[in-house]
Amino acid sequence: MSQPVSRTLHPFDIAARPDLEPEVKRAILARWASDRYAVDGKPALRRPPGTRNPVPIDDVFAALRSLDRPNRAPRRG
Repeated sequence: MSQPVSRTLHPFDIAARPDLEPEVKRAILARWASDRYAVDGKPALRRPPGTRNPVPIDDVFAALRSLDRPNRAPRRG
């Protein structure tokens, strides 16, 4: 599972990948939401492995919600 994550820069990229099953997308995004990846001093940001920049936790949650609505693409903040 780490390979798809390491090539992805944003949670919406995970949600939009057609080559990943929905349960794999959910697992990756749930891992990204973990406090383990919180940025020190900035709890609203996450820095998952392989990403270049921190991502807002709200974007991680929005990408997860988008998986429940497959006909609607997630929108960046």
